[in-house]
Amino acid sequence: MNDFKNKKVTIIGLGLHGGGVGVAKFFSRLGAKVLVTDLRNKKELKESLEKLKGEPIKYVLDQHRPEDFINTDLVIKNPAVPDNSKYLEIARQHGVPIETDVGIFFELCPAPIIGVTGSKGKSTVVTLIAKFLAKKYGDVILAGNIRSSVLAKLKKINKNSLVVLELSSWQLAGLRSHRRSPHCSVITNILPDHLNRYKNIEEYIEDKKEIFRWQKKKPRKNNQDVFRGRDCLILNYDDRVVRNFAEQAKSQVFYYSQDNGSTSDLGKARLAAFVKGDKILFGDSGLKAPNLEASGLQNEEVCSLEDIALKGKHNIDNVLAAVSVAKLAQVSNKSIKKVLVKFKGIEGRLELVKMLNRVKYINDTTATIPEATLAALSSFPNKKNIILIAGGADKDLNFDYLAEILVKKVKVLILLEGTATPKLKQAVENRIVLTDSRLEIIDPLNSMREAVLKARAKAVENDIVLLSPACASFGLFRHEFERGEMFNKAVNEL
Repeated sequence: MNDFKNKKVTIIGLGLHGGGVGVAKFFSRLGAKVLVTDLRNKKELKESLEKLKGEPIKYVLDQHRPEDFINTDLVIKNPAVPDNSKYLEIARQHGVPIETDVGIFFELCPAPIIGVTGSKGKSTVVTLIAKFLAKKYGDVILAGNIRSSVLAKLKKINKNSLVVLELSSWQLAGLRSHRRSPHCSVITNILPDHLNRYKNIEEYIEDKKEIFRWQKKKPRKNNQDVFRGRDCLILNYDDRVVRNFAEQAKSQVFYYSQDNGSTSDLGKARLAAFVKGDKILFGDSGLKAPNLEASGLQNEEVCSLEDIALKGKHNIDNVLAAVSVAKLAQVSNKSIKKVLVKFKGIEGRLELVKMLNRVKYINDTTATIPEATLAALSSFPNKKNIILIAGGADKDLNFDYLAEILVKKVKVLILLEGTATPKLKQAVENRIVLTDSRLEIIDPLNSMREAVLKARAKAVENDIVLLSPACASFGLFRHEFERGEMFNKAVNEL
């Protein structure tokens, strides 16, 4: 699969996140004849095109042409391009293979892969895992659904590396034809998401299950003994949908949980990291393997909850997932603690941007579903001192429960323009009438700077200005990261 010299490769979807850039460079530098086609125009793709300057690549922009999917040896599909695209169907009808960057990566990667998926928490979990493993193994590569193509990392990877991948449902769908899953897989949670793309949540869940569907029951020879030769699946016991995946897995299953009292019935699974009192414990220090019983301490203390710099109950889940991987990979408690006391999160996830006149400005732009905004709101005390900036593009999600909590904790709701914003506004207004709550709503704005200025005008000492949109970003912004960057810029200019 690595002989692409002089092969004609059509890449559908250059995109704005950087993944398409990495794919185009990968094939171009292997000597392929690369054609990139995108429905966006040159102006919209300016940033991505700048990064490809000097590469011998042909571009067809502002359109897709049927001939580019017929007169080619291979089509590479950007994860955002739906499988039912009529252009992909043209390729299939003419016998042209369709691939994804993740599918090719799994075929070519010589190292063990740790994969993380879930509706929320993926980025935080993979970042923590990479930091934990780097303490013991050194050569750890972090890649996946994080604004660059996994293929761009291949040249840095050898058989002694460890690869940590963040995997979206769309990326996992690309593994189906390869019948491959990571050596160690983690599922954080399943929440309604991307229902503008999927027919129903069941279809979304089926793609998520690709992360463990092809794991092996028998030991792998190339697993570097990090997980003692066994594939493993780490599941959030506290999420009922995720918990039930254990019965479908061939690999060794481990649960993590914030409530160890609820995990009495583990079935064939074993207990990994869990909370007891104010401590994180690890329930099982070894993997089942031929002639190997579980070794080490049972229910050993890993750290105190006070050691965790990350804020929010949802981040305890993220820590438990990452600690489970680290302990199964034989990372010491001391190394784990060193990371946890310093790690305060990543950009756009409850990121404290600035404290101004004793008002906190917090960027949670990656909250693209209502449940993520609920998690953000629950991170703060039950005081009605939050000025929330929310709204955006519709993913066919329900805002009723968010509205119920929002009217209790938010004093001013500043709306951003978008197709979902009228639904969010209506849900909140309905709740205000039902509960006779007091909440000021600022009608939709088409500028982040204007939203931040409105927030500043409304804020008083000890208030929190929170960007946590509960919606996708497209329309007003190119992507959620640009939305967060514009918030940070506006805040820092105050």
